Amino acid sequence: MRVKEILRTATQAWSPATKHPVYLALGTAAQQLDASFNTSAVLEIFEMDFADSSMDMKLRGTLPTSNRFHSLIWVAFDMEVKGSSGRLIGGSESGSVTVFSPDAILSAAEDAVIGQSNKHTGPVHALDYNRFQSNLIASGASDSEIYIWDLNNFSNPMTPGTKSQLCEPAEDVSVVAWNSQVQHILASANPSGKAIVWDLRKNEPIIKISDHSNRMHCSGMLWHPDVATQLLLASEDDRLPVIQMWDLRFATSPLKVLESHTRGILSISWSQADPELLLSSGKDNRILCWNPNTGEVIYELPTANQWCFDVQWCPRNPALLSAASFDGRISVYSVMGGRLQQHQHSTVDQISASFDTSDPFGTGQTLPPLQVPQPSVETTIIPPLKKPPKWVRRPVGASFAFGGKLVTFESPNVAPQQQQPIRRQVHVSQVTTETEFLQRSDELQAALQSGSFSSYCHGKISSAPSDAEQDIWRFLMVNFEDEARVKFLRLLGFSKDELQRKISACLGRKLHPNGLDVNDLAEKMQTLSDQRADESDGLSGRESPADFFSQLPKKEKDRAPFQIPVSSDTDGLISQALLVGNFEAAVDLCLNDGRFAEAILLSISGGEELLKKTQQRYLHRQTNSVSMLISSVVTHNWCDIVQSCELDNWKEALAALLTYANLEAFAPLCDTLGSRLQADGTEKCCLQACLCFICSGNIKRLVECWTSQRDCSSPLALEDLVEKVMILRKSIERLRSGEVCVQSSALTEKLIQYSSILASQGSLSSALRYLPDSPDQAGVRMLRERLSHAKGEILQRPQPSAPAGGAKAPANTHTPAAHTQGPYGSAAPPQMQQMMPRLFTPQPRPDSAAPAGAPPSSLRPCVYPQHPATAPGFAPSQPFAQSGSFGAPVGFMSGPSMSGPSVPPSSPPGPMMLAPPGPGFLSPTSLPLFPAAPPGGAYLPLRAGYPQGGPGAPGVKIFSGAGVPPPVSSVQDGWNDPPAVRAGQRKKKLPENYTPPAPITAPVMGFPVEAPVPQDRIQVPPGAPQEPSVQSLQQLPAEHVEQKEIPAEHMILKTTFSSLVQRCQLAAADPQTKRKLDDASKRLESLYDKLRDQALSPSILGGLHEISRCVSVRNYQQGLEVHTQVVSSSNFSEISAFMPVLKVLMTIGNKLAV
Repeated sequence: MRVKEILRTATQAWSPATKHPVYLALGTAAQQLDASFNTSAVLEIFEMDFADSSMDMKLRGTLPTSNRFHSLIWVAFDMEVKGSSGRLIGGSESGSVTVFSPDAILSAAEDAVIGQSNKHTGPVHALDYNRFQSNLIASGASDSEIYIWDLNNFSNPMTPGTKSQLCEPAEDVSVVAWNSQVQHILASANPSGKAIVWDLRKNEPIIKISDHSNRMHCSGMLWHPDVATQLLLASEDDRLPVIQMWDLRFATSPLKVLESHTRGILSISWSQADPELLLSSGKDNRILCWNPNTGEVIYELPTANQWCFDVQWCPRNPALLSAASFDGRISVYSVMGGRLQQHQHSTVDQISASFDTSDPFGTGQTLPPLQVPQPSVETTIIPPLKKPPKWVRRPVGASFAFGGKLVTFESPNVAPQQQQPIRRQVHVSQVTTETEFLQRSDELQAALQSGSFSSYCHGKISSAPSDAEQDIWRFLMVNFEDEARVKFLRLLGFSKDELQRKISACLGRKLHPNGLDVNDLAEKMQTLSDQRADESDGLSGRESPADFFSQLPKKEKDRAPFQIPVSSDTDGLISQALLVGNFEAAVDLCLNDGRFAEAILLSISGGEELLKKTQQRYLHRQTNSVSMLISSVVTHNWCDIVQSCELDNWKEALAALLTYANLEAFAPLCDTLGSRLQADGTEKCCLQACLCFICSGNIKRLVECWTSQRDCSSPLALEDLVEKVMILRKSIERLRSGEVCVQSSALTEKLIQYSSILASQGSLSSALRYLPDSPDQAGVRMLRERLSHAKGEILQRPQPSAPAGGAKAPANTHTPAAHTQGPYGSAAPPQMQQMMPRLFTPQPRPDSAAPAGAPPSSLRPCVYPQHPATAPGFAPSQPFAQSGSFGAPVGFMSGPSMSGPSVPPSSPPGPMMLAPPGPGFLSPTSLPLFPAAPPGGAYLPLRAGYPQGGPGAPGVKIFSGAGVPPPVSSVQDGWNDPPAVRAGQRKKKLPENYTPPAPITAPVMGFPVEAPVPQDRIQVPPGAPQEPSVQSLQQLPAEHVEQKEIPAEHMILKTTFSSLVQRCQLAAADPQTKRKLDDASKRLESLYDKLRDQALSPSILGGLHEISRCVSVRNYQQGLEVHTQVVSSSNFSEISAFMPVLKVLMTIGNKLAV
């Protein structure tokens, strides 16, 4: 693309590369005339101002000369001197070689000519300078004259050899060129096509090159910028318009011939910045850019229809070149392309400008102004080079990619003469910058997989940097232990044993380790002995029984008579009110007289309502410090304590809640106390608020409170938060036996940030697990897609294939994309495999998220997906189904190695372990980490039957009657389902004298429970935590029928289905649905009996486990699809007793959205 242009007929020379700004020197060309036949000569210097969008060059200096120029060069001589611009050397038509000072020309000084010599006898056509010693200049003229000039001693040039050595007969020297790699090598060429290489150390030629066709008329010669033995010769002859590349090591013939010009070549120029760029201009009005290594024309400049007799690359800006043409134009081009706006000027202005418009013809009349149309503007897109030039190509490069990948490359050093393409390598490496962050994340992941939460919390306590951090981890650890409320109290500084010791010390008693006063006990025993001794003495006197009865009246008469007052004073009025049974009036009189004890005693006899009123009036009158606490204990009103106590007493308030608050009120009250502490704004209060939120299990408020005081922007600070959230979530899931849905924008934002950091460190599987399931957020969807693509997965739901026989398979729109082969796939009958191609036998894929040390998929034992093992002291029948396992962070079922028992690969497949095994029901990425929260809040409903020991759990063990269905003797008819085949059902024969045990005291599923509390035990407040005590285990009655245990691999079915029944019972409102659920709870016993007897086929078991998985993730639609396939492909008599119940349960669950 043309960027600058000026009307001059001149030879040209660019300023050296070290000179800034860029200048272009123009000397009037010899043997050329313009339209005015002007014979003057001038040397001009123009500045290239590319900030100016016009085509004009800015003239900075001019110097008239006596001779015109055949050649002109600008040498970087003496430029190390500050402010020097080098030297301009011109070869004139008269044979003189003149040295000019560019600085003097630019400043219009008088001493612009530094030196001049007339050694040459003819025109000086060729000039060149040494690249290693800028003070050495070579010139070539007619009559085979070559001189070597030293700018330090310009008056005494030297010759490389004799004229006879140059050429016989003598002829003009058209070009001279210094070697670019060896400083003492000089080459010269004649128009006849002969080139001679000189060794200036010996002052003799070392090799001569000539074309055998004798048609080579040499117009240019250039040395290769990088290879010392290669040079180019250009031919001006129209019969041979070629450029020959010669290698002095093989000088018998050209190494390569560049043929694309149709007429002779006038000028060539080789880029010093990129040896793969060679310019040539010819008589065919073309300026071509070659790749000399391949001989390909890679660019052609758009030029006018005139010959260009000189082309040169700009030393400083390698993308620029200048071209001098015979039509009197000096044009500057760019090989990088661009947008060019060309103005189409009319020549009328140029013609009219050469005449006097006032009176051009001497008639005394002025000419009217010409009506010239406005010039049109055309925008042209000029393309750049086909291949990026060397100065644009990066020798090395690096770029960070998604997933912490670093992509690097480097260009190998390619020999210029090498023709074969070089294989370039791109290196992809993993970059890890947050090593401590990854280590802690791996430790958290290992704890989530192994389920060793207590040991993980112990480690965090030991490494905690502050006491507040230790307290938080101690509270989190308590959630995984039994009797959590008691241990929470101990962490707050309240212990029953310590309190009892303090009370005994205050009363002056010695406390025995078992809680008895030794002295008091000894005194009582002595009194009892004395009484027995007195009785024995009395019997020894042989008194008759009549004497005993005769003494009784005497004792009655000894009591003094008393008087019942009926006066008008307070005592009399109280007596009269009691005589007529007016307890309320009597209580009022007692209260008015300050007799609070008598008032409370009388109100007990007056009924519960009177007692409450009396308590309220009494407590209202009390103003001491403990009265408020007593009032809350009596009235169970803990809101006043939480909302009104001093913040310094937060421990006491939290202890009261742990002791007395019931299930429904505990979590909101803890949240209220935490909100008051958080509102204080100090870091200390916010950390105390976090302890309250941990007790209540409120993950959302914990995140908000923690982030309000801690900057979680750094990876390690974010890891601190995620560790606490994951451990708290696991504890709540363990206690509630179900997924915990947290609807928190703050937590979602932090988890997205956490997943992004994990992904940037290369931990893609972990990042995908922690990513929340928020389909409405574009950022989450994009990150999930990038993670899936980076892991090689495709987020595309599989379409079920049509089964054999032309039957249409039901559409499966809920199967996860990462669903893996189920363990029952290989054992299903052929018709089962055809009917359920996706739900039972999906295509297996490599499990990239398998835990470290897991066996290969071909050796892994086939186990059913299990939920976490029941915690010590918990009944396995929980109100809600456990939907995740400890093998993955919250909400995930583990991969190949579930929480079930691992079987060595060498053990043979048993009846419930099929070979070859599949990788498991669910892959680690098939379930979201944080499922979408149901409408109405972030908490699951807390009802009776909530397991003890955790946030909001009661201190005593409670077994709900709903969780232990009574044994049934017969199966009742259900609703809208086919009649059960009763002949095939197994009925248990119970003894006639069998009596079902009480639901609270009877063991559940073989687990021992606490013995009933003796009647004389000390009373404790309702809801108060009980200290663990050793009690005798109550055994089953001897006549109880002993049941088999459900196999461990199928216990998940009972847990899941029983949990679904209880969730539906809590959410159901109409009586009809409740009756259906009660009937379903009874009819599920037939399924459990078949599981105990192992009477179901593997295909049916596989379907039941798949239904269980769908129920655990609340995907009832897919569960119904699996149900339909199991019913259609199984023996109806085998499944008729329980499959209709499961269908109705899933339908109700879907309707109630539980």
